[in-house]
Amino acid sequence: MEIPSVGWAIGNIISLATVSETDFVDPQESIPEMFYVLYVHVIVTLAENLLSQVENVRIQDVHLDFEASSDDTGKGDHSVKISFVELLRPVCQQWHLAKLLAGSGKEIRVIADKAKSTSSKKGSETLELFDIARFYSCTLRIFCLLNPVVGTLPVLNMLSFCPGYIFSLWSSLESVLLPENGSTTNDSSHGSIKTSWHTRSPSEKKLKHLKNDGVSKWVNVLNKFSGKSAGPREHVECTSDQPGSSQVNESTDDVWDVETLRGGPVGVSKDVSCLLHLFCATYAHLLVVLDDIQFYEKQVPFMLEKQRRIASMLNTLVYNGLLRGTGPENRQLMDSAIRCLHLLYERDCRHPFCPSALWLSPGRTSRPPIAFAARTHEVLPASDVFTSPSMGSVITITPHVFPFEERVHVFREFISMDKASRKMAGEVDAPGARSIEIVVRRGHVVEDGFQQLNSIGNRLKSSIHVSFVNESGLPEAGLDYGGLSKEFLTDITKAAFATEYGLFSQTTTSERLLVPSPSARHLENGIQMIEFLGRIVGKALYEGILLEYSFSHVFIQKLLGRYSFIDELSGLDPELYRNLMYVKHYDGDLKELCLDFTVTEEFCGKMSIIELKAGGKDISVTNENKMQYIHAMADYKLNRQIVPFSNAFYRGLTDLISPAWLKLFNAHEFNQLLSGGNHDIDVDDLRRHTKYTGGYTESSRTIKIFWEVMKGFEPSERCMLLKFVTSCSRAPLLGFKYLQPTFIIHKVSCDTSLWAAIGGQDVERLPSASTCYNTLKLPTYKRASTMREKLLYAITSNAGFELS
Repeated sequence: MEIPSVGWAIGNIISLATVSETDFVDPQESIPEMFYVLYVHVIVTLAENLLSQVENVRIQDVHLDFEASSDDTGKGDHSVKISFVELLRPVCQQWHLAKLLAGSGKEIRVIADKAKSTSSKKGSETLELFDIARFYSCTLRIFCLLNPVVGTLPVLNMLSFCPGYIFSLWSSLESVLLPENGSTTNDSSHGSIKTSWHTRSPSEKKLKHLKNDGVSKWVNVLNKFSGKSAGPREHVECTSDQPGSSQVNESTDDVWDVETLRGGPVGVSKDVSCLLHLFCATYAHLLVVLDDIQFYEKQVPFMLEKQRRIASMLNTLVYNGLLRGTGPENRQLMDSAIRCLHLLYERDCRHPFCPSALWLSPGRTSRPPIAFAARTHEVLPASDVFTSPSMGSVITITPHVFPFEERVHVFREFISMDKASRKMAGEVDAPGARSIEIVVRRGHVVEDGFQQLNSIGNRLKSSIHVSFVNESGLPEAGLDYGGLSKEFLTDITKAAFATEYGLFSQTTTSERLLVPSPSARHLENGIQMIEFLGRIVGKALYEGILLEYSFSHVFIQKLLGRYSFIDELSGLDPELYRNLMYVKHYDGDLKELCLDFTVTEEFCGKMSIIELKAGGKDISVTNENKMQYIHAMADYKLNRQIVPFSNAFYRGLTDLISPAWLKLFNAHEFNQLLSGGNHDIDVDDLRRHTKYTGGYTESSRTIKIFWEVMKGFEPSERCMLLKFVTSCSRAPLLGFKYLQPTFIIHKVSCDTSLWAAIGGQDVERLPSASTCYNTLKLPTYKRASTMREKLLYAITSNAGFELS
């Protein structure tokens, strides 16, 4: 398909109207505001016509260049190749936007000549901010569709860094979408947007006459395109509108659910829709380069209170757009709004600036039952996300509107559905069928597990039966009904994630989070081992078994398919982040620091130099290229260096856990899902959900002593006892109500002689456990001191079944 003729008309008008590299045609002694009004209206009219013809055409099918032959050009035998996108280049220049903004907000009052005054009427035209927004919204859509190499980047670079423009866009949106005192405007288009770029002084409000014939001809041509009559020669009067201010009334019950956007994109006017599209696209582009110092400390371009309002607006818009469905004409608006929303949400996850109620607000009254939401999510075709109303698309794109606990239920529901489908497919015929049996030596858990399980792929979803061999080479007592396989998973991760093993290291932050070690690539089977550990973690998630480890948020971002930005480096390497920020804000000549585009790595005492870009060792860091250096260094540490390991881990993890299931959570929540969060247990919650057998009751003396001792333990000791009984040191994510099987304390009667009892001698037998049934076998101790001593001995012995 060739570019339609209307497209070439747009390119030619822009090219002819911008006769120099830095200005429009010279409108001296005329009214430039009239020229700008007609110019913008014509381009918008033609652009909308062009978009209606090409929006449903694949870019591969559009010929973007025009080759004029010598017959067309009259320049001999040579042909001229004209690029459509090149003709639009002036709109990507900042002067172009500045000129239009300078002419905005001024009413062009048209007064007829005296001879015609009796038969002519007054008219008026104003170039308003929403006119310019429509102009650039159409431009973005054209570049997105017809500029396959860099897309909208040239336009967004210009819009994002035009001083004050993003703030002006938001002020206009705020006045319409978040009106004062929570009231909504009665205008059918959600308010008439009367916002000027700046106001004019009274001295500037004067009559000017059209004397320049060239410009008059331009006005006539543009009038024809926009469907306006040129009329007689006219006088034009310019006035200005003072923009009003608006504030959000935060005394309402839920200020974060924006009433004017509850209908989604289809509920707003075309003018507001264009403003929203332009604001979302521009601000999303700016958020990528804003560092935390600018966002949180300097609070540019918005104060944090404004950031919360922006987040609430986007949250309401996207949620209702997905829930109610939008037409294809709103696809680019939704794309931009979703991207901007995700960037703000991820920044809030890393460094909160919004209340949790803000993110939950849109769905507080319309969230469906968990099982329904999960099933809708699983059957939703990817192509229907925007066009068809669907709760499934809400869960896919905005899972944060569901409380974390509900999303955990959705996650477990996904796994239940997967297990049911496997059973229907004959993969699980009966309990114990098609199980995988392995023998593991206590001192070689990682090696034995890797050798026996690495090649089975997603068959790891089946049950595992583990037999342990002790340090003496003898089989340990006990049959695996689930407890030993849980113990195997916790033990193999404990060994493999230890820094001395060499596969993972810890961040230098106080949390000491896990991240793949760069040296792992040099280890034998290093990448394959990390892929295998991905499957082990997937198995733990699939079976609901909590592990004792948490990963770096940067690493999790890779698993969730999200790009890491420079500020996330502070959670991986705080010292490097501080150094890069020092370079960014350095006032002197950066050549003094003697930096170049390289990074140095060490392995086994050998230093290697890696170039951040081709020829990097010969490129000095200067004030002009410092931003390239900062982003190249951050990109290397956050993305390039970690990608081979994250890809391997991801392959293993997704053998068992669908990527769509993982995207229900942010990085912090993923760690909670994996490890259960707090490194302690709620004794009262455990007590409420404990059963007693063998003769014990809640009022038994030994039971009362047990709970007294439990409360007196250190948090680490309570976790050790929980691991002794259940093989996992972490409490279930949603509380002990969800521990399967239920925690049980079983009575072990121990007879003592009469003389021993009279002498105050207590029971000598040690407690034992049956991890498959989550059962603590507790002798009838009579004193708290004895019970404490015996319990501590048992939980620190690390002897498993053999203890009893």
